[in-house]
Amino acid sequence: MTSTPGTAPARRVPRPRADALRNRERLVTAAREMFVEFGCQVPYDEVARRAGVGNATLYRNFPERSDLVHEVVLSLVDRVIEVAERATEEEGDTFAALRRFVHGAADERVGALCPMLEGDFDKDHPDLIAGRDRLGEVVQGLIERAQRAGRMRTDVGLGDLMVALSQLTRPLPGTGCESFDQFVHRHLQIFLDGLELPARSELPGKAATLEDLRRDSCSS
Repeated sequence: MTSTPGTAPARRVPRPRADALRNRERLVTAAREMFVEFGCQVPYDEVARRAGVGNATLYRNFPERSDLVHEVVLSLVDRVIEVAERATEEEGDTFAALRRFVHGAADERVGALCPMLEGDFDKDHPDLIAGRDRLGEVVQGLIERAQRAGRMRTDVGLGDLMVALSQLTRPLPGTGCESFDQFVHRHLQIFLDGLELPARSELPGKAATLEDLRRDSCSS
């Protein structure tokens, strides 16, 4: 690499080693599982133990708990986006694609995202905004396809779907994940049946958007 006379040569930024990347991913996976099971205040060292790495590796990657929570949220958003994209690409039936997304997002424990967004979590971080916008775009596409095909009622919006998904996949207080999981897909299917046409009732109010949800959360 050459440099302009009178200037210092550009420094190469070392790429993370493959084993370092694997350890980081193992930490994020372990943290996601434990946050779902026990909440975000799980003992920090237990995350390292489940990931099979030393405490020094945990603190080197995520010096603060907030750093780890942030990474877990981004990872979860990315995984749910992938579920939505695959449903869009692989399902020919528009409502089957929506159904596949809803059940797939439940399997990713998307309901666990809500408690992680409380407290001093940076909801306006650029990475999170970009992921949230991308997720909204893909899921909105699933909804619009189903509605244009006459397969889904048109008085339901993206916000309605995401509220139902987040609420129906959150364990009830005092219940373990394993005992609650047996009900999740059953209740989601009841909800999905209510989205198909012909509609059996008229919904009160208007279809909710993600912007409605953000505005309400900001004012509360």
